[in-house]
Amino acid sequence: MKTGKRVLAMLLSLALLASLAACGGNADETSAVSQKSDAGAGTENAGGADDAGTENAGADNAGTQAAGGDVIKIGAIQLAEHPALDASYQGFVEAMAERGYVDGENIVIDFNNAGGDISNCTTIAEKLVNNGSDLILAIATPAAQAVAAKTTTIPIVGTAVTDFAEAGLVNDNEASGTNVCGSSDMNPIAEQLDLLKQLLPEAGKIGIMYCSSEDNSRVQAELAESICDGLELAWEEYTVSDSSMIQSVAESMIGKVDAVYIPTDNLMAEAMATVTMITNANGLPCIVGEEGMVENGGLATYGLSYYNLGRMAGEMAADVLEGADISAMAVKRVAAEDCTLCINMTAAADLQVTIPEDLSAKATIIE
Repeated sequence: MKTGKRVLAMLLSLALLASLAACGGNADETSAVSQKSDAGAGTENAGGADDAGTENAGADNAGTQAAGGDVIKIGAIQLAEHPALDASYQGFVEAMAERGYVDGENIVIDFNNAGGDISNCTTIAEKLVNNGSDLILAIATPAAQAVAAKTTTIPIVGTAVTDFAEAGLVNDNEASGTNVCGSSDMNPIAEQLDLLKQLLPEAGKIGIMYCSSEDNSRVQAELAESICDGLELAWEEYTVSDSSMIQSVAESMIGKVDAVYIPTDNLMAEAMATVTMITNANGLPCIVGEEGMVENGGLATYGLSYYNLGRMAGEMAADVLEGADISAMAVKRVAAEDCTLCINMTAAADLQVTIPEDLSAKATIIE
């Protein structure tokens, strides 16, 4: 009997040890899986934009889902931070969400801001392509050009791009023919110059101020010059190539022109407060390309909504994700009748410009 009990005790001990060993093995395996998951998330976040700022913070959950292959990777590159481009991105995100593509749920948006630096655009473009983005959003012409130079296969939806064909992004604005398409911010320049004539009927010569290194700005400036010729309005170009020139060029216009026209130009939009600090103080009104520039001291604009422009791009991106052929798409534009009159009444008072009642009655007023 004692021998039998000893055998039974030994068998029970062996069974207990086997059970403990099995439990220990499962715990180690669970730990290893957890570490692998954490490492994967770290790799993805490192591959996300160092420049992306706070936008990437919301991508953690989506990154975990991406491991299952269900999350669509959207790369996003914005040339600079200013109200118009920021509004474009907001419109894109909200339009995508309305179509069922929600950041952090079934898509992950890797947002990057180049800070107005063209070389940053190239670096970010390389990263977005190398990270295997399923689609790339490019906000502003230089951003779109940088990405298009890095891939001919990933669909690129651009917005806040003035002329896609002139910028070399598409073969034709009516049918892309490339992996790029999007929404154009071509201004209603004729209407803006007509507004200048209404507000400043005594103006005989205007300065057309823009950044010479931006293709979108050059296109608008050339169109503005042609329209001025038709209006028998004299003009002179004042160009800058970087922000360090803006103050001196603005000062050089004083006493030489009666008003300034500034199209939708990314560098000028960033520095609008600097420009108008000089021009408004010297009685030189600025008619500008978009509302954000009016908020920063421009007298007035008849401009498009960059938020709505971004929404157009979001709709196009959703169509592409659902199977539409981007190479067959036409560039979308905002109709002139959908543009908005915006007047800065503080600037008007400082410049001693009287706003006709018929214009102020229908305008968005900025105090």
